[in-house]
Amino acid sequence: MKYKFTKIILLTAVVAGLTTACTPAGENTPTGKRYEFNNILDIAYTPDTLTRCRGWFTDAGSWMGFTLPQKDHWVNGFCGPFSLDMNRRQWMAQSAVTVGYADQANVIFTPDSTCYFPGELYLSASSEEGKIIQHLNFLDASTALLRIHSDAGKELSLTASQWGKEIQVQTDQNTVIARHPSGEIVALTFTPDVSVKGTDNNYQAKINGSEHDTYVAISFYTGEKELSAGLQKAQLALSNPQEGLKANKERWEGYLTKILRKDMKPEYDRIAVKAVVTLISNWRTHRGGLLHEGIVPSHAAYYFVGFWAWDTWRFSAALAKFDPELAKDNIRAMFDYQQPDGMIIDCIYTDPAENNARDSKPPLVSWAVDEIFTHTNDTAFISEMYPQLMAYYKWWYNKRDHNRNGMCEYGSTDGTLEAAAWESGMDNAIRFDDAKMLKNDGAEDAWSMDQESVDLNAYLALECKLLKKFAGILGVTFDGPDYSSQVADYFFDKEKGFFFDRRLKDGSFIQEPGCEAYTPLWTKVATADQVKAMLPLLTDTAKFSTYIPFPTVAADNPKYNPRGYWRGPIWLDQTYFAIRGLRNYGYNKMADEYTLQVFDRLQGLKEGAPIHENYGTHTGELLKAPHFSWSSSHLLMLYDDYGDRKSTRLNSSHANISYAVFCLKK
Repeated sequence: MKYKFTKIILLTAVVAGLTTACTPAGENTPTGKRYEFNNILDIAYTPDTLTRCRGWFTDAGSWMGFTLPQKDHWVNGFCGPFSLDMNRRQWMAQSAVTVGYADQANVIFTPDSTCYFPGELYLSASSEEGKIIQHLNFLDASTALLRIHSDAGKELSLTASQWGKEIQVQTDQNTVIARHPSGEIVALTFTPDVSVKGTDNNYQAKINGSEHDTYVAISFYTGEKELSAGLQKAQLALSNPQEGLKANKERWEGYLTKILRKDMKPEYDRIAVKAVVTLISNWRTHRGGLLHEGIVPSHAAYYFVGFWAWDTWRFSAALAKFDPELAKDNIRAMFDYQQPDGMIIDCIYTDPAENNARDSKPPLVSWAVDEIFTHTNDTAFISEMYPQLMAYYKWWYNKRDHNRNGMCEYGSTDGTLEAAAWESGMDNAIRFDDAKMLKNDGAEDAWSMDQESVDLNAYLALECKLLKKFAGILGVTFDGPDYSSQVADYFFDKEKGFFFDRRLKDGSFIQEPGCEAYTPLWTKVATADQVKAMLPLLTDTAKFSTYIPFPTVAADNPKYNPRGYWRGPIWLDQTYFAIRGLRNYGYNKMADEYTLQVFDRLQGLKEGAPIHENYGTHTGELLKAPHFSWSSSHLLMLYDDYGDRKSTRLNSSHANISYAVFCLKK
């Protein structure tokens, strides 16, 4: 007992001594849940040639991002901003604000600590003259607030380190304006007591030595019109910075309070928080052709800066629990482009000329709307969406049912197999290797694959069920087709004990066991006997019960490719469908074991690595796009589903311990 007590005292002392390394200036201990999750992601990157990196700190729907400076390549300021626009992704500066002492331009600062907390960046650095601490928080989509604290009582000097190529800098009283030929603008707004002067395409700001914090507003605008309105807002924010910081703190405290459980291990809490941070980092406010705000798949992959349909449905289902208003707007953004026939197009961009209307995406939107309703009880949103949801639901049967038997196919508006495969969301899936396109009757833009897909019809069965629920809430009559009772038997191969797509020409099964078979379990259209019959394949370690469970195809398929996109790797949405599907039929212990395999084995998930688009089935290795939103969405769902929610067997008193361990590592 004495030994244990000594260990506790030692650990407490460590925490007390080390938490100060990442403590907000002027406070003795961190306050708020965000400070329990240090360096939730590793985004340290000091740009030399102002090239891209692999992830940024961004928040509040902003189109700009920042990184922490590398300790071995130090600049005494946050790096950036970086323009996150799809067409003009560029560093606007290596560091728009670096901090030093006015009378000692060549003083060397040594980094003490850098931290990425949820919704906040922090750095501290020391010199022989004293320590300077800096924080960065977003106030809104346009402006981030920089806080600077010095303990030396000396006059500070602020300037930019290496503006981006072609940027022209001018000063106007207490504002620095840096313009890029693209039209994008960075504005630095200082308080009236700061002396600002222009230098050779740069600036120097001097601040009298003080124990009080200094604030600088770093703003990002897409043009002169935004600039003129935004500068007034930035000046207003500087007049009462605590108000904006309080709102930021309350927003993030709200996110974390809503998603964190009290019965989970700290490393699993960390996964959930990382998932939230990823989703919020991928939040973009309305801009150009994006008429509502929403979530992009990945801010770190330049080709993903837009909104995709089935991605949006997943993000909104996850956001429903902690930011339902953002979830609603993301759905509205896709329906802004609903076609006259009811179709929801594949993806939309800031430039509508780039939108893809060649195909749709799997219908999961009523599920997302229902998740929002579950967490808000907002019948007004149900009423707003219902006519549009019904039009989209009917579109599938009008434009994607070749033989009018009530079982739909993936297809395209232009007759290409490429777009039809995109419509499935599983672009290069093995089950489509021999597919051909068929022209459907009644419309020039209606083409189907020559196979009926089990996942599509299972999704439609769930949509049907939820649309009936919405109709009941609204007191209206559901007038759509309903083939949901036929899906399970139609697509189940009794001989193989598995669900498969079927060929239109002869009704034969396409016997390539893959992740599409998980969908009937997730949507609850499968029978209990069918699920029981599937267990030998699902639990076979050579097929689906792999190191990371539930790959996109059976791992012993001769066509399996460990890096083959939808031909082998782990996609966490599909793994979630399988695990949740097992839970739906009472296999809770099995579902929990598989959940822990995901949490414990994905590389870097419990450490600083970003959440990725997909993972190695047999290794958990990181594959495609980092900072991926839909993987994050489904990790949140796995976290929420795990175990008995009333159980207290997992100790949650971990905040200070995890904090101390982090600081020790640093």
